[in-house]
Amino acid sequence: MRELSVVGVRVELPSNQPIVLLREVEGDRYLPIWIGAVEATAIAYEQQGVKPARPLTHDLLRDVLAALKAPLQAVEITELKENVFYADLLLGDGVRVSARPSDSIALALRVGAPIRCAEQVLGEAGIVIPDEQEDEVEKFREFLEQVRPEDFAG
Repeated sequence: MRELSVVGVRVELPSNQPIVLLREVEGDRYLPIWIGAVEATAIAYEQQGVKPARPLTHDLLRDVLAALKAPLQAVEITELKENVFYADLLLGDGVRVSARPSDSIALALRVGAPIRCAEQVLGEAGIVIPDEQEDEVEKFREFLEQVRPEDFAG
C-alpha cells in the first residue's frame, strides 16, 4: 500500500463530472477518481473548512464512529474492476468495511486518517504528470483555491 494525499476536487469539462485527484506522498503518481457531486461537495467542504449548520452524512458517520469508540484507522483503495474503484474503511480492532472511495476520502479527511492505495491500482490507474504538464497541476491548484463547494451542487 502507498499513502496518498488529496490534491483536491474539480469539475471535469465538458461532462461536468466531479473528480478527486490524489497524489502519492512519496512518489510522482497521481490517481484521478471520478466521483459524485455530493461527495465532491463533502470533500471540498472539509478541505475549505466549511462547517454546515447540521452534520452532513460524512460528519454523521464520523460522529457515530466516535460514539461507538470505533476510530477510523485508515482508508485503503484496494481494487479497480471494470473502471470502478473499491475501498475499505479500516476501523478499530481490525474491522474492514467496504465503501466507495469518494465516501472513504470524505470521512478520512474529517478524522485525519491516512489514505492508502494498493500498488496494483496505482500501477493500473495512476498517472505521472511530465514536467511540462506541471503548469496544468499548478492551474488545478489555483482552481482549487477559488472553487466553492456550491460549485458542485448540481
